[in-house]
Amino acid sequence: MAETKHYDLVIIGSGPGGYVGAIRAAQMGLKVCCIERGKLGGVCLNWGCIPTKALLHNAELYMEAIRHGKDWGFEFAEGAVKVDWAKVIGRSRAITGTLNNGIAFLLKKNKIDHVEGHAKILNGKTASGPCRVQVTKADGDYYRGTGGGEKVGEITADRIMICTGAAPNELPCAKCDGKTVLSSYDALSIPKQPKSIVIIGSGAIGMEFAYFFNAFATKVTVVEMLDRILPQEDEEISAAALRTFTKQGMEFRVATVATAVDKTTLKDGSTGAKVTLAQIADKTKTEVIEAECVIVAIGVKARYEGLFDEKLGLKIEKNHIWTDYKDKKEPTYQTSVPGIYATGDCIGPPWLAHIASEEAVACVERFMGHHTLGVDYSSIPGCTYCSPQIASVGMTEKQVKEKGLKYKVGKYSFKGHGKAIAVGATEGLVKIIVSEPYGEILGAHIIGEDASELIGEMGLARRVEATIEDVISTVHAHPTMHEALHEAALATEGRAIHA
Repeated sequence: MAETKHYDLVIIGSGPGGYVGAIRAAQMGLKVCCIERGKLGGVCLNWGCIPTKALLHNAELYMEAIRHGKDWGFEFAEGAVKVDWAKVIGRSRAITGTLNNGIAFLLKKNKIDHVEGHAKILNGKTASGPCRVQVTKADGDYYRGTGGGEKVGEITADRIMICTGAAPNELPCAKCDGKTVLSSYDALSIPKQPKSIVIIGSGAIGMEFAYFFNAFATKVTVVEMLDRILPQEDEEISAAALRTFTKQGMEFRVATVATAVDKTTLKDGSTGAKVTLAQIADKTKTEVIEAECVIVAIGVKARYEGLFDEKLGLKIEKNHIWTDYKDKKEPTYQTSVPGIYATGDCIGPPWLAHIASEEAVACVERFMGHHTLGVDYSSIPGCTYCSPQIASVGMTEKQVKEKGLKYKVGKYSFKGHGKAIAVGATEGLVKIIVSEPYGEILGAHIIGEDASELIGEMGLARRVEATIEDVISTVHAHPTMHEALHEAALATEGRAIHA
């Protein structure tokens, strides 16, 4: 990189917000630079969405073969199937390398400059000059530190978009050490399969790791401070998930908190931890669980350490970068400093890769003066990729009640569903909530095979303001899992055929 160079737009971070925003800006004729201090693709590609799905696919294959092989007519002699843990983890890591190269190709194809280094914003746009960014060599711990080191150069820009994502929260009583107390990053490259593990937090990240390790016969205990697992989901879906995952062999402690994590030597001589748990309702009721390691999955916070000059004065709110996205019907994603924008996980929930991409595109199109529909925050699909999968869009039944809306519910179980029976995936249900009397789709919730794919139909239906009658009158191919949506839609009017 030259000592000084000017761009129309500098994007800091190359995750699903950063690289997508960079490409859209380049398509619109802007001269763009993307600064990244780690691997291209950010957390999602390297330490989140993609590598976890690779691991989960391994787990599904193993569980089908070992636990359910006889149901399919496959029998394995004892000890015939062995797990090469290094290959299980290695395949996941290799996939990220392929995608890293893919993003590098896309940046080059769109004539976007890629600068490796740690960015520090010196100032926003002023009457006397453009935004300024200092770049230093990224020789620190990218995922836990701030990076920074030898100065590489300085860049100026008409605008800056911050897409730095988020980092895992840590327990106050036990900082992650990468060996015994693990963050989600650490868990993705764990060198040896643990015999036992405690997972603190039962959101999507916690449950995906719980499913993965349990599938390979690690003893898994999940701890959740709220009174149900997957607390962001509809209560009925949470209850179904608890039954299913308990049946698979996982143990759960709900309405419970971890008050201490102490490293210890386990009975077999290995290093592990004693986790002290206390019930929320009565903190005097405690329990101690021993495990080889602990995964902390208690949410995330914005990553912006070392990103701003002390004099910049950029507003931070609830550990996230403030923008106008909650204050305006059509947000610009402008921060409190002129010329500086921010999108994705670094500006707050929902912390989802697909939101980061859509926000980045909307941000670029709006500051370029283009009309854009932007992000419909009321119709954001959320997915958890264990097996069975869990997916939802819109409001839960509890939220509908709290709003005082008149509604009705249609439910359909996969137990009697033709395609589900054929593929051996009868666990789960579809639940659709619609308004009365007009049939507006208020929310849809699925636990079952391919839930993350099925939810797209309900997302589109909400986006185009389709009524439940529109879903009912849409012909669904047979035999497919999608027919379950049709049955649940029929059930809202008491017309289900196969229930």
